[in-house]
Parts: sequence; C-alpha cells; structure tokens
Amino acid sequence: MHNRPHQWSRCRTVLAVAALACLANVAQAVPSFARQTGLDCMTCHLSWPELTPTGRQFKLNGYTLGDRLRLPLAGMVQASATSTASVDPRVADSFPKDRQATLQQASVFLSGKLADHVGLFSQYSYDGVEHHGSIDNVDLRYANHAGQGSSKLVYGFTLHNNPTVQDVYNTGPAWGFPYASSPVAAAPNAATAIESLGQQVAGLGAYALWRDTVYGELSFYRTADGLFSPLRLGTDHAEDAALKGYPPYWRLALQHDWDHAHHSAMVGAYGLVLDRYPDNTVRSGPTDHYRDLGFDAQYQYITDRHRVSAQLNYVRERARIGAASNASNDLHSLRAKATYYFDRKYGFSVGRFATRGTADDALYNTGEPVTGSATGSPNSAGYLWEFDYLPRRDVRFMLQYTRYNRFNGAATNYDGQGRNARDNNALYLMLWLMF
Repeated sequence: MHNRPHQWSRCRTVLAVAALACLANVAQAVPSFARQTGLDCMTCHLSWPELTPTGRQFKLNGYTLGDRLRLPLAGMVQASATSTASVDPRVADSFPKDRQATLQQASVFLSGKLADHVGLFSQYSYDGVEHHGSIDNVDLRYANHAGQGSSKLVYGFTLHNNPTVQDVYNTGPAWGFPYASSPVAAAPNAATAIESLGQQVAGLGAYALWRDTVYGELSFYRTADGLFSPLRLGTDHAEDAALKGYPPYWRLALQHDWDHAHHSAMVGAYGLVLDRYPDNTVRSGPTDHYRDLGFDAQYQYITDRHRVSAQLNYVRERARIGAASNASNDLHSLRAKATYYFDRKYGFSVGRFATRGTADDALYNTGEPVTGSATGSPNSAGYLWEFDYLPRRDVRFMLQYTRYNRFNGAATNYDGQGRNARDNNALYLMLWLMF
C-alpha cells in the first residue's frame, strides 16, 4: 500500500469546504419532484433513491402528482475520494485518481409532470473522472387508472433507455444497492447482459398494477439509433450494443402493504432474452444470444423514527457467444443488502455480492494485470458496508468499504501476476448533494 498523507489532507479539505458551503445555504433547495408534490423527500424515499410505497405510487402514476412546474429542473453533485488497499506501480494507470479528491459526477435533471397523464424522469451527467458528459437514465411515462377502491387498476406506458430503470422496486440493476460506488476502484470483469445495456437501448413497454397487489410489465428493446438516438446522447457508440430485432423483457411481482403502510413486501421475477451482434458496425450475420432470468424480493418497515429495508436479487444467464471458448456459458449474479436508518438521518447498510459462472479463457482471461483472470473464471464475491449521515434532506455523507474474498476467479494470484483479491478492497468517501 502506498501512503500519500498530503493527498488525503487535500481530500479532507475539499470535502469539508464543499460541505460547509452547502450547509451555509439556507435556501430549501430540493429536487423538482419534491417541489412539484410539496412532499418531503423522505415521504417518497426511505433514503434516496430507494422508494417507499408512496414513491412507488408516484412513479406508477407517471410522475404526475401535484401541479406542473414551469421549469422542472433539479441538480446533483457527487464529490468523492477512494483508497484502494494496494496499488501496484506496474499498473498505476489503472488507478488514475486513487487517493485523490474527485468531482465524481454532476447531473442536471429535467423531471416532472408534463401533462395530466404524462411525466418524465431524465438525467444528463458529467463524468468528472472521464471528463465527459452524456445522457443518463431516462423514463418517459403515460399513466392512467380504471376502477376504484379494491378493484382499481393503474396502467401505463414507458419509454426508457436502461432495462429495469422503469421498475418501481429497488432490487434490479438500475436502482439496486449500492446506489453510488467508486468510479476509480477496480471492479470484477463479468456481468450479465441485463446489467450492461444502460444508455445503449430504447425500451417501449406497458405496465399495470391491479388491486395494489399484482404488478406486471412487458417491454421490447431495440438499438437506440435513428429516432431514438437521443436516448444515448454522448455515449461511446463504438462500445454500444447493436441488438437484433426487438428483444422482449417481462416482469411480474406480488406486493402487499399492511399496518397503514408501515410494512411492505414484494416477491417477483423478470426476464430478458436478446440477440446481439458481436460487431455493432456490421448488423448482419451471426449474433450472440443471451437469456437472463431473475428473481427478487423486498421488505420495508418505515416509521418516523425507524426505517428498515432488505432486498434480494438473483439473475441466472445462459449465453451463446461466438467469440467464447465454450459453446454456451452460465453466469449467476447474487445481490443482497439490509439497511437501517435512525431518525431519517443516520444510516447503516451491509451488502453481499457474488458472481459465479462457467470458466472461459476467451471471455475472461485477458492476460492483463488487475483486470485479467489467470483461470478464465468470472467468479467474484465479497461484502460491502456503508455508513450514511444526512444533516439535511438534500445532503448525504457516505463512507463505504468493499471487501473481496474472491476476484476474477481466485482469492490469491487471480491475474497470474501476483495480485490478490484483497488488494482491490476499497474505502470510499463521498459527499452527495441534491438541489
């Protein structure tokens, strides 16, 4: 490990100055949804961005509760610093901002009610590490309802650019824990297709919630080009996915609230089947085939003083990839977390993550230090601990620690060049502002 005390001192100074500047601002600056509805942020969020039952209803109804704002704009800034356990001088370029204060992300949101039944969530973000701006998550909705009371049906249509960003639960890849993570720490090299298509595709879907209990959705995706090209504005088109046809995505969930919505629970399943061209510049010929099947569950207990939540998400992927060593490969992804908040101000979360699958040298053994796998295995696993402090509704200080017990296939010497899984353990400090 390399000690750089002068850089850590600079980190602390930058974060402290930003925090004081924010706390000195007495204006009650809150995001546009809160201004539109007149509700406190914590009415719709257990802790942002995790939704409460009220927040889920707001999203299901197309972001239309309240009066339409003339200019529904909001902003977000994330400033962070990361300390990786060990940075090998031979691969220092892989950690360009390690132990440095970083403007991680700055975003502007155009989000709110557009008409009586039409609402929008959209985000444009500047990446302070890559020094590049691009479109982020987008979800345009039409929503309406039929019937009353116990027979009520809420239904709608959504146009979005990231599978599961339209979902109302905090279990899937788009809105799952961790809600923020280090942009400079090393990450495992394997991920399922449904986790890897954000800001590359256009999805058009229909959804419904019947009797406040049964939720279903059916969406179809396509490459975000032509009329849909704004959904990937500013992204690296050379790396974007090129899909064949209109791959389907389905979602089914059972939910229940009780004790005046202090308790809520959900169990569900979802799936995505797609064919993707290996070269996005040549959209003909053989394709890579992916079939993802997910199962998830969520529980929340919410009072004015105590807030508890737990989420579980499991995805199994079967893939046939032309460039792979094997005729077919399996990949399993597990994510679980539990959170407790006291007085809507002090929070603690613990998470478990694990990815395992078929070893494949062509896919995972890149021969590169840090990112490669000497065994060709995608297996990675570890734990994540997070402490949060919210001095105001729109300010969050986060301290997060990630510990790996397996990384890219092994606990020790996983890249064949002497690097161990624990060398990628990372301590991450962030200041998160919403306004």
